[in-house]
Amino acid sequence: MKKVILIVLDGVGIGELPDAYKYGDEGSNTLANTAKAVGGLKLHNMGKLGISNIYPIMGVPKEEKPLGFFGKMTEASPGKDTTTGHWEISGIILDRPFPIYPNGFPEEIISAFEEAIGRKILGNKPASGTEIIEELGEEHLKTGYPIVYTSADSVFQIAAHEEVIPVQELYKMCEIARQILQGEHAVARVIARPFLGSPGNFYRTPGRKDFSLPPPKKTLLDFLKEADYDVIGIGKIEDVFAGRGITLSFHQKSNDEGVENIIKAWEFLKKGMIFVNLVDFDTLYGHRNDPIGMAKALEDFDNALPNIMALLSGDDLLIITADHGCDPTTPSTDHSREYVPLLIYSPSFKNVFDLGIRSSFTDLGKTLSEYFEVNNDLEGVSFLNKIMQGWKNL
Repeated sequence: MKKVILIVLDGVGIGELPDAYKYGDEGSNTLANTAKAVGGLKLHNMGKLGISNIYPIMGVPKEEKPLGFFGKMTEASPGKDTTTGHWEISGIILDRPFPIYPNGFPEEIISAFEEAIGRKILGNKPASGTEIIEELGEEHLKTGYPIVYTSADSVFQIAAHEEVIPVQELYKMCEIARQILQGEHAVARVIARPFLGSPGNFYRTPGRKDFSLPPPKKTLLDFLKEADYDVIGIGKIEDVFAGRGITLSFHQKSNDEGVENIIKAWEFLKKGMIFVNLVDFDTLYGHRNDPIGMAKALEDFDNALPNIMALLSGDDLLIITADHGCDPTTPSTDHSREYVPLLIYSPSFKNVFDLGIRSSFTDLGKTLSEYFEVNNDLEGVSFLNKIMQGWKNL
């Protein structure tokens, strides 16, 4: 009865990729730079698993006898967004990035959207979600026009005050936008961003919902579900995969609640995988250039890690990785094109070592497909033969 907990620390990269210069991300290293910015991180448990064996992290000594396999993975797909990273982990390499709109969306998209919803829009520019509701929230209250904005990611975001446009109506607007944004304008995600409050004191509410493109072909999740394995999504996993390949889903408002959901989900997991996204690192700290907040979030997760590790027995696996970087110490508030860490733990490992640099995130998905013994056509190169050595006395 094989079980895996796969945790994506959203935005927690571990050093610039060789092509980072193409994205303006030279020097990015979310983990190491955050550690330097705060005078060192206290990551006792990830340290034991080997996080500083991948790359030196101030405050976290290199482990002579790590408890887990360690390494890092290269993003083979172009881009550096959430959807691309998660899909690649699950076995898909994209041949082109999702479209982005640094100057706002073209007139044909906006006019089609306005006509479909029966009202004008405000905004139509890249912006911080908190800043744009402060800038345009009062006008939104007066006019009833939804606020449309994007970011450096491939997203079409719609913000609306819940007392002006109820959340369910906002979701319908997002569904309309999703239908319009196809072909060359097929953004990765349309995102509902409800908020409340008054001018000078607006705040976003927990009703965020992502309307993602479905993956272009079957992912690891699809193959597992078809083979009657449980696939439990935690956080925005269900959204990122447009609901495909998921047998049960838990959503949350914070990383802490996400950890609680892992423990709850374990009770439902008979055989299969819990796929987790912990997003606070990215949304609350990386995008807001807050290394102090990032450091605390990392340490909070690290403190919770023993409770997750204690769930496992036998040949169960815990895997910790990321989907991209989001370095809070660089001038940019965008994601950063980085390697992602790879830590793999089982309580019955007797022998572990460096997995090196994997050439694609898909290697992880391919490895898990082999671990679960499911037929598949996923991209990637399995390294299960290496992991199998962890259970042997050598």
